[in-house]
Amino acid sequence: MQIEIRKKGPETAILISFDTNTESFKSPYERNKFFSELHGRKQIVINQSGRYVYHRPGLMDEIPHIDVDRSVFIVAMEHMKRMEEFFHDWQKNVMFKTFPVLLSREEAEELKEEE
Repeated sequence: MQIEIRKKGPETAILISFDTNTESFKSPYERNKFFSELHGRKQIVINQSGRYVYHRPGLMDEIPHIDVDRSVFIVAMEHMKRMEEFFHDWQKNVMFKTFPVLLSREEAEELKEEE
């Protein structure tokens, strides 16, 4: 059976799966830094004037994606180079794999709507 990919049919994207090697991080701070750079983080500042909550953005705030599981997500092909660069910077601590996937038109639109 041969699958034909057409412009109006399914679109190809990349599924990324990663796994952290907890023991290879120098400290819990370094592991948290990885996740903060990827997903962003919430910062709470409390002072005499009140309590302020800020969201510090991560890479996934900038790149449209579809979450599949905690460490699995799908991105459009056009963002793959940026994802590879990010994971390359963490290669001593994080193993990642990529798989091409076919998306329905609706799923592909979901990636474009988030842009």
